[in-house]
Order: sequence, then C-alpha cells, then structure tokens
Amino acid sequence: MSSLAAEQKEPRARSVAVSEESLTVDLVDGRTIIVPLVWYPRLWHGTPEERNHFEIFGDGTYIHWPDLDEDLTVAGLLAGFPSGENPQSLKSWLDGRGQKKRKSK
Repeated sequence: MSSLAAEQKEPRARSVAVSEESLTVDLVDGRTIIVPLVWYPRLWHGTPEERNHFEIFGDGTYIHWPDLDEDLTVAGLLAGFPSGENPQSLKSWLDGRGQKKRKSK
C-alpha cells in the first residue's frame, strides 16, 4: 500500500550560493530555492567570506554557517520561513561582532 506521504522525501541541498542580495540553494531533485538574504539577518550582516563558509550536512537537509552561528533547514527555506531570531538576540550578536559588521554600499 503506497501513499504520497510515504513516497515524499525530505528536500536535500546539493549546492548553496550566497550573493549580496540572495541565498540560492539547488536541491538534489532539480529544484532551486532563491530567498532574499535580508530574511536571515546574520547572513545579511556577514562578510562575503563568512557567508561563503558553510557546511551542508544531515544528508543535505541542513545548512550551517559556523562563523555566523546560523543554521537553516532546507525544508524551512522551501516553506518560505524567514529567520525567527528575536531582535534582542540579533542586537547582542551584532554588538559582539565589532568591526565585522556588513559595510553598506
């Protein structure tokens, strides 16, 4: 007995690219997710080097940026969930960054 729910697999990342404005994740099933970087303030405020230092793990279900202490799930990206970080936590994190804050164009 087969059902659609039983056949669905968790979405998995094949590759990740971060630009000044967006986060792009190519999935193993051929789809591509593109979301605004501003949805994820830690990525938005990160330097290009920090944003490009990431790990895909959990068989492609998670993306982790160790330098920014940011973790995203592919399922959350696909569902369109922006960051749930509260403003106080973000402010504390930004205050601790000192000179690494994002430079405005």
